[in-house]
Amino acid sequence: MAELLSPAGDINSMYAAFAGGADAVYAGADEFSARAYSANFDTEGMIKAIDYAHLLGKKLYLTFNILLKEKELERVHLFLEPFYRAGLDGCIVQDLGAVSLIRRDFPGMEVHGSTQLSVANVYGAKFCESQGMKRVVTARELSLKEIRNIRENTDIELEAFIHGAMCYSYSGYCLFSSFLGGRSGNRGRCAGPCRQPYRAGKAEERYLLSMKDMCTLDILPGILEAGVASLKIEGRMKAPEYVYGVTAIYRKYLDQYYRDPEKYYVNPKDLDKLVNLYSRGGLSHGYYEKHNGADMVTYEKGAYKTGYEKTVVPKPLKVRLSGECVLREGEPVVLKVISGKAGVTVTGDIVQRAKKTAMNPKDIEERLRKTGDTDFEFEELKVVTEGEIFIPNGALNALRRETLNKMKEELLSVYRRSL
Repeated sequence: MAELLSPAGDINSMYAAFAGGADAVYAGADEFSARAYSANFDTEGMIKAIDYAHLLGKKLYLTFNILLKEKELERVHLFLEPFYRAGLDGCIVQDLGAVSLIRRDFPGMEVHGSTQLSVANVYGAKFCESQGMKRVVTARELSLKEIRNIRENTDIELEAFIHGAMCYSYSGYCLFSSFLGGRSGNRGRCAGPCRQPYRAGKAEERYLLSMKDMCTLDILPGILEAGVASLKIEGRMKAPEYVYGVTAIYRKYLDQYYRDPEKYYVNPKDLDKLVNLYSRGGLSHGYYEKHNGADMVTYEKGAYKTGYEKTVVPKPLKVRLSGECVLREGEPVVLKVISGKAGVTVTGDIVQRAKKTAMNPKDIEERLRKTGDTDFEFEELKVVTEGEIFIPNGALNALRRETLNKMKEELLSVYRRSL
């Protein structure tokens, strides 16, 4: 099954992506990202994001997708090391020097070739494969036929954009922003001059370079059948409402396709939702079915139309636990929790004999279920008591905290790396 990959410009967008059904997110840190004006993550925030993704059994890829200067290469190792140790799933990279360095210093982590590499044919894909890259993000200008040809003639995984903003220039080659104002798109600082009005000849000013947004919902089967392994939604600078709404719709139709490809059908109401979630002058299929065309350009003002405030983002997903707490008079209280194949058992304070009224199992259960702002919640919790027992609420709180902390360590231990 293909991966659904969503943008995470900040922690709330990451929560929104996973709530919407994303299998993975891509996010930038406060350095080396092609979205310098996105909120991005500091080191502590990125590790928190990596851990959260892994607790849910999902993935996080770091966008390390700018061209580096010579003096920056020496910082790459120190920058990436904490993320590598935390279990970062992969780096999306543009700079070939950085690829070589990452493969040398961090061999346990995947390297993905960014769309900024402009991989547009079999030869480019094979070169990326020869450099040790696990995956390449195809240039947005490729047709389904061209993507299928790469898939049939290489072993490298293919990732492709399925929704969001389109650039007028060829992927990775635009120097327009740099030429006009010294803000390079290849350094993550594109000023978006293509979104401004221009005049051709004596005609009035129009938005001649402003592309409509891509939407591939109704050609999704063709993209999957061309061999794309990861379906990428653009939008690291967009709101959590956008991330959740777009992700949820594509999740719905990706699942529909895998249930029965022959019955794939897109409800027009869902296309309308995508238009309202953000669209610049309308939607198009991008280059998947055509080489180019005037109907891919907005011409009118390139501002976003949005009705995303109507979209309610659910609360962040939590890891669901099954648990059992056993309280026997004169013995330590025991709490055992399980999630999937992982589990921990923790003992707490000695259970006392009640001096007055014995504690009710339901009251104990209610206390233990108060997981608050942790990453966990109890799906099932059984409380077993024997005798006229009593234990302070503080002891139950401490037991719950210790158990959840150990469960988190247990779940994340399989992702941790050392150098």
